[in-house]
Amino acid sequence: QVQLVESGGGLVQAGGSLRLSCAASGRTFSTYAMGWFRQAPGKEREFVAAIRWSGGSTYYADSVKGRFTISRDNAKNTVYLQMNSLKPEDTAVYYCAGVSTVVAGKGPGEFDYWGQGTQVTVSS
Repeated sequence: QVQLVESGGGLVQAGGSLRLSCAASGRTFSTYAMGWFRQAPGKEREFVAAIRWSGGSTYYADSVKGRFTISRDNAKNTVYLQMNSLKPEDTAVYYCAGVSTVVAGKGPGEFDYWGQGTQVTVSS
């Protein structure tokens, strides 16, 4: 069982940056693939980025590629999402997710554990 707690959200102007963190409990964090998703009001939850358990491979949604970077520190049981060049359309609640596998896909249903979410608001 893994518990996930996100932090780092907030209000930022367009073009600015934020770094989200997701702290995980449990000794087996390093064996979990991790991902970030987001959900804007009235929209479905969508994939943002994911990283395999070793951190050696990452993948992104086309809408954030080149602007966002996912990383992890298994010694700290933490996964990060560095968000640069933020746009108003990035406004959403961002969720951290994990699954006990080497690498996960892009569907929310492929992840077993979820954090409570952190709000990111980008003003124009």
